[in-house]
Amino acid sequence: MSSARALPTVAFVGTGVMGHSMAGHLLDAGYPMVVFNRTREKAAGLVARGARWATSAGEAASLADVTITIVGYPADVEAVYLAPDGIVERAQDASVLIDMTTSTPTLAVRVAEAAAARGILALDAPVSGGDIGAREARLTIMVGGDETAFDRVHPIFQVLGKTVTHMGGPGLGQHTKMANQIAIAGTMLSVVEALAYAQAAGLDPERVLGAISAGSAGSWSMSNYGPRILAGDMNPGFYVKHFIKDLRIALEEAESVGLELPGLDLAKRLYERLAERGGADLGTQALWTLYGASI
Repeated sequence: MSSARALPTVAFVGTGVMGHSMAGHLLDAGYPMVVFNRTREKAAGLVARGARWATSAGEAASLADVTITIVGYPADVEAVYLAPDGIVERAQDASVLIDMTTSTPTLAVRVAEAAAARGILALDAPVSGGDIGAREARLTIMVGGDETAFDRVHPIFQVLGKTVTHMGGPGLGQHTKMANQIAIAGTMLSVVEALAYAQAAGLDPERVLGAISAGSAGSWSMSNYGPRILAGDMNPGFYVKHFIKDLRIALEEAESVGLELPGLDLAKRLYERLAERGGADLGTQALWTLYGASI
């Protein structure tokens, strides 16, 4: 990595809804940056602010001390890391790789092993907080992998989030994120059903939201997504299609350890129904639309 006096160069791969804000915070903090995104236009703002454009994820990694990725699906993670001419193959010696995508624990272990074979350290560091957390640099970051690597890049994590926790070895960051998504799935379902009931009972949903969000029913989802629902704002802070991916991974992991999660299974089926009705690219709060409710 670069000398103690200079900030390391960061390659940032994936500058979508969350990645663009995250990369922007690192630029603001003074980190030299290389960026790559499949759709170049989504990185244009970062390039205009001084980031260097790379033509591939592998090229970006070859120009950096630390490579961060936040892409869509496990297949995307596998492609950018393990494909020929990808990140693991082209990353600088002794660099640190950080995948912040929500992916599978098994793939996180594979990436860490492939990186280790090259003398490179890899971390799985999925995040929670959605577009708001990314924009306001208050993400929750759950990290699996080598503790030495975690310590080296901890200052980067501190730029991006408020709660940063090293969970243990490779894959354990992803397992923690699965626990997080299981909790969110149930919470979002309860928020939507509470507001649907309030409306059906003839109550003012905004007054109900204000009344119950301050009590024991309150949650981050209720405080942040409840107002979006009431405003009819179904724009994605986190895409339905990506949430379905997460819920499927969580159910598969639960099944692998003999654990039955009926609440999670219900949430997954409801989100799949929403996607089938054209809601895949909406935000997770669009679960509201399944209830035939309107504000």
